[in-house]
Amino acid sequence: MRWLKGVVLAVVTLIVLLLGMLFAVRNQQTVPLDVIWAELPPASLSLWLLSTLVVGVLLGMVAMSGLYLRLRTTLMRTRHDNQQQRKELDRLRVQEFKEAP
Repeated sequence: MRWLKGVVLAVVTLIVLLLGMLFAVRNQQTVPLDVIWAELPPASLSLWLLSTLVVGVLLGMVAMSGLYLRLRTTLMRTRHDNQQQRKELDRLRVQEFKEAP
């Protein structure tokens, strides 16, 4: 089952790469980009769109990193508390056996 997942992932990755290359080849016309505060030099449409995608992905990762770190810290704290409670339960079980006649 693991190899099937790897094959499907490889096929999907290959299809996405081929579509990205086709997109870049088909959109070679140069377009100037006018943002609110500046006008950027003309570049190909595919370059502008792909760079916007990369910037969006990076911003999304930065935005989610705080939540990820907070959840990771909570998970580690919960695991530590769980381990302490298991030790206490084992100690109480052993104590109960020692007290039994």
